[in-house]
Amino acid sequence: MNGTDHRETLRALRDDHFDLIFPPEIRALSHRHWTPVSVACRAAEFLVSRPGTRVLDIGCGPGKFCIVGALTTPGHFTGVEQRGRLGSIARSMIEEAGIPNARIIHANVTEIDFSGYDAFYLFNPFAENLLEADRIDGTVDLSQSLYQKYAEHVAAQLASAPLGTRVATYWGPFDEIPVGYECLDTSLADTLKFWEKTRHAGADGLPAEAPASHGERRPSCDSAVS
Repeated sequence: MNGTDHRETLRALRDDHFDLIFPPEIRALSHRHWTPVSVACRAAEFLVSRPGTRVLDIGCGPGKFCIVGALTTPGHFTGVEQRGRLGSIARSMIEEAGIPNARIIHANVTEIDFSGYDAFYLFNPFAENLLEADRIDGTVDLSQSLYQKYAEHVAAQLASAPLGTRVATYWGPFDEIPVGYECLDTSLADTLKFWEKTRHAGADGLPAEAPASHGERRPSCDSAVS
């Protein structure tokens, strides 16, 4: 498939077309592990509050969310992925389709400084560490302790982010969302949640660096409008 075909396939913005760009074994994982196009469009629209908004996709896989977001908004999308092959697939797709506002970093999330970004997307990125049946492959270490480590790292980074920082979460228990973030709305039967940092956590001035499930409770999204 040449570059023109890549661009046409991706810009169709339909899962049945978009996923054809993946190798067969990666395509087979799409319904379970990669963000549906409709979800990516809604999340990206919320996250990009102004042209040039810098969005980080945590655990981007083969880059589906980043590509959809880059094609449908004026934001700049960066994906971080610890599996080298998935990152390579994403970079190839972005390069062949000529998408200037998306890029992929091959790294572990603990190596990423969140201060370089304005908004964040999480599609339950650490669930593999808890659910053996949901594992993509055997190329990375997985454990319950790693789930805790990654969730706490993300929560600490988000806790130190400035007011107005936006986060979209798709599925999962959203353990990575610290105190100080308000759930503004939900969509798709509450599986997609939209958050914004509205206050600095801790009346005593101390930052809340642990996931909110380990301390003060986060505002619930259960009653938000779909």
